[in-house]
Amino acid sequence: MNYPLIEPILIEIGPLAVRWYGLMYLLAFLACYVLGSQRASKNGSGWEKTDVSDLIFYGVVGTIVGGRIGFVLFYSFDRFLLDPLWLFKLWEGGMSFHGGLLGVVTALWLYARKTSRHFWLVADFAAPLVPIGLGFGRIGNFINAELPGRVTDNILGVHFPCASVGNLNHTCFGQWDGALRHVSSLYQAFGEGVLLFTIVWLFSTRAQRPALISGMFLTGYGTVRFVVEWFREPDAAIGFVAFDWLTMGQLLSLPMIAFGILLLSGFAQDYFEGLRRK
Repeated sequence: MNYPLIEPILIEIGPLAVRWYGLMYLLAFLACYVLGSQRASKNGSGWEKTDVSDLIFYGVVGTIVGGRIGFVLFYSFDRFLLDPLWLFKLWEGGMSFHGGLLGVVTALWLYARKTSRHFWLVADFAAPLVPIGLGFGRIGNFINAELPGRVTDNILGVHFPCASVGNLNHTCFGQWDGALRHVSSLYQAFGEGVLLFTIVWLFSTRAQRPALISGMFLTGYGTVRFVVEWFREPDAAIGFVAFDWLTMGQLLSLPMIAFGILLLSGFAQDYFEGLRRK
């Protein structure tokens, strides 16, 4: 089976073009707003719909700025050294989740300071909203034929366009790669979107202390990403970063898992109880 080729431009009017990938980002932020508004509408939530719209705005800025800087520093630093202005060429593509996470964390911290809220209160409110947005982003990767998977003989394998795997398979000529590959973008859409959303959302209805929800999100995402990386081809410019099997995505996920477990642990509980007593 061949990878379904979808025209990346949805609507084009003169010089203006609406791309599927951009639409997926728009749907992601819209989904976050709808879910956030639902959470804010519950009695005793301490949130208003206007708070949610402001929070989403901060999150959008943090996602774009952090995602772009993270991609450049983590995955394409050599190209950045040759052309520093490439950092600002967002239309050429290239976003990193881990960079986006750092950008969002910074944005949430700024929002918490502005509204005189505790950081973990803001982070715990935002964490259950994120997975659905991640799912939409991975669907955008699927539409763009991005994130080619590793070679497989599995029945789920597909032939990727040579334009997508040219840096991975230099013998790929014509339209299609001869090898079957995992559709890792859809694996990530399910794992980071559907599965992670279900876990974190349900967990958020039972969490009783600060940072638990954030800890579950960090642990859950890091674990899902670490596992799915086994099916995703490492970035051609980097390859494996250690042990001939560890990818950059897995390496960046390890601190997330460790910190997430720390937040879920008894140590974190004692720490926050100490803050309350103060």
